[in-house]
Amino acid sequence: MSRYRRCRYSGCHSMVQLPDHYCQQHYEHEAKYLANRQRWARSHSQQYQHKYNTQTRNRNSVKHNQYQFYRSRQWQRLRAQVLERDHYICQYCGQPNSNTVDHIVPIEYDEELKDHLDNLATICRKCHRLKTDWEHEWYGTGIDNQRKQVAKLHDVLSIKYLMTKGHQ
Repeated sequence: MSRYRRCRYSGCHSMVQLPDHYCQQHYEHEAKYLANRQRWARSHSQQYQHKYNTQTRNRNSVKHNQYQFYRSRQWQRLRAQVLERDHYICQYCGQPNSNTVDHIVPIEYDEELKDHLDNLATICRKCHRLKTDWEHEWYGTGIDNQRKQVAKLHDVLSIKYLMTKGHQ
């Protein structure tokens, strides 16, 4: 059975049989598109992909386990529970329609709290960026940072105060 896709030309909704990318009306763009794809593939070799996956994404067994946790069913269930509990409202600034769930105490600092509902909160993108920067300073998390022996803060309001104090 033949497989089809939409024509890649902007605004065109014609269906094209694979392996083509453009319909008969826009077929003159096919050669240029394929050349660009081949150029990209040559500049991003398999070695590039291998380096990204083994050194950047899964740079050690701890990070690898963290990424595996975020792909698990357990995380999906916890995330859904937290979003429902917090009504999709950022617990740091009150912005509605926030759909990111964050560990209050990062799992890089204390992995035992990774699946505790009390350690999870809904957060918006802006606050998540601020909190991640704050965590790098407070806990010493992140690439090439040294872990610090500091008190674990579980109170969202205290963290909000500390993370916004540094960015005023």
